[in-house]
Amino acid sequence: MFKKIHKGIQMTGKFYRDELRDIRKDSGAILILVGALMIYPIVYAIAYKNEVVRELKTTIVDLDRTTTSHQLIKMLEGAEQIEINRVATSLDEAKKDFFEGNSGGILVIPEDFEKDILNGKQSNVSVFADGSYFLIYRQLLSGSVKTVGTFSAGVEIKKLMMEGKTYNQAAQLRDPLVADIHYWFNPSSGYGSSMMPGIIIIILQQTLLIGIGMLGGTAKEKKQDSFLVPVALTKGGVLPILFGKSLSYLTIYAVNCVFTMIWIHSWFNYPNQGNYLTVLMLTLPFLLSVIFMGITCSVLFKRRESSIMFMVFLSPIVIFLSGVSWPASSIPPFLYNLAHLFPSTIMIPAYLRIRSMGVGISEIRHEYWQMLILMCFYFCTAAGALYVSARHNAKKALKQNSVSPSVS
Repeated sequence: MFKKIHKGIQMTGKFYRDELRDIRKDSGAILILVGALMIYPIVYAIAYKNEVVRELKTTIVDLDRTTTSHQLIKMLEGAEQIEINRVATSLDEAKKDFFEGNSGGILVIPEDFEKDILNGKQSNVSVFADGSYFLIYRQLLSGSVKTVGTFSAGVEIKKLMMEGKTYNQAAQLRDPLVADIHYWFNPSSGYGSSMMPGIIIIILQQTLLIGIGMLGGTAKEKKQDSFLVPVALTKGGVLPILFGKSLSYLTIYAVNCVFTMIWIHSWFNYPNQGNYLTVLMLTLPFLLSVIFMGITCSVLFKRRESSIMFMVFLSPIVIFLSGVSWPASSIPPFLYNLAHLFPSTIMIPAYLRIRSMGVGISEIRHEYWQMLILMCFYFCTAAGALYVSARHNAKKALKQNSVSPSVS
């Protein structure tokens, strides 16, 4: 019994070293498994570094040209979301600026703006925002609404004070119910803080799947997987192969995870409320699930290019169905349940709750058990795939040996 265990450990170590050697000799695999993990997260993080859209160039159309309209324009200049490109005299001028790309939106102050306010009539300020770009649309609309709302509140308070009310009384009459808004877990409402932690998980998964697929395809091209046949067809012989291969990828991605999940988070100040032990407990079965999934798929690729094309094709689907770019509750249940075949779909919501909310393992136990079940499932499929591949190679070799004498 102990001799079998000792032999199994030795064989695992051999396959571990062999797989690392194959990775080291394959420049394409190194580029995907190591280089891409260094480049992609930094590029994305730098792109999203500003977090929110500020100082959006806006053209003001002042059709009133009075002291009151100038006062509103001054207040708009103070809004962090808006940078006044210029004050136009007509809507046609503003449209020309917009279509030439010199501004991201238009705000129109109507004629008789001051007159209507002094007479106690309602006056409408029109905002034209680019609805095809939701970030620009949201920021321009938000900045305009806040500024016009503040201006409107000032006008109403002044009227109430002219009627004999004190400032406090006027303020209470203007806003009898005040909303005290707090943003949890992402105080700045930053786009990078919201998106990047989930994108990092997808990058880890997709690069690992592509790298394993490339090496599997290369082995098939060069017929280097035939040496696995004698070992894989013995009783329990698949396990040392599977463990050795898996440990080699786990070694590389342990370093990658430190870079992406710790250093990147620290450098760009992403939410980091969770305990690293909890993160490790979730990340380990996630990586093993992806590795076993990659080994399962790798036996299907006869050429290294096939794995790249297949995984690149899957990447947009994985991103969309993961719930990062679109709420999971709005995805059709059938598609979202199907997406749970990818470990990232289970990993991302649990990981975000750990890093952003600081929850413990008990609060994500449902996802944790799902990940463990998925890991066991792909372990079985990987072992089965290696065994079936070995049998196929053995039959192929036997057929070639039986044919060769008649050919000679």
